[in-house]
Amino acid sequence: MSDFLKTLLNIRSLRAATRELTLDQMEEGLAKLTSVIEEQRESKAAEQAAAQERERKLKEYMELLAADGIDISELAELAEPGKKASAPRSKRPAKYEYHDENGEYKTWTGQGRKPSVIQQALDNGEKTLEDFLIK
Repeated sequence: MSDFLKTLLNIRSLRAATRELTLDQMEEGLAKLTSVIEEQRESKAAEQAAAQERERKLKEYMELLAADGIDISELAELAEPGKKASAPRSKRPAKYEYHDENGEYKTWTGQGRKPSVIQQALDNGEKTLEDFLIK
């Protein structure tokens, strides 16, 4: 919490901070704070009214659809015909093989980040990428 908020929300701190202000300055600050509060209230009220109107319209449309015997899923399908469930992409086959630091056999598809064992061997010039190809 900022120092300003701590001062504003604590009555003792607020009294101490306003001791050096004139009554006119405090009234001006009060008027500005009241104005900000009213703006926030109006904004929240407008948001709530818009949400209520949207909710009312949705209920009205649902009632119209139900009266005509139309299911919402049919309407959704009509609106987005290309959005059918497609089969997930098959896994890529492994292209490279290597043994990790523990001596465990592992494979790599060649996609994404190179495994550290392969990268170290390449950096040290010990092997080429072709040496790791699965035969």
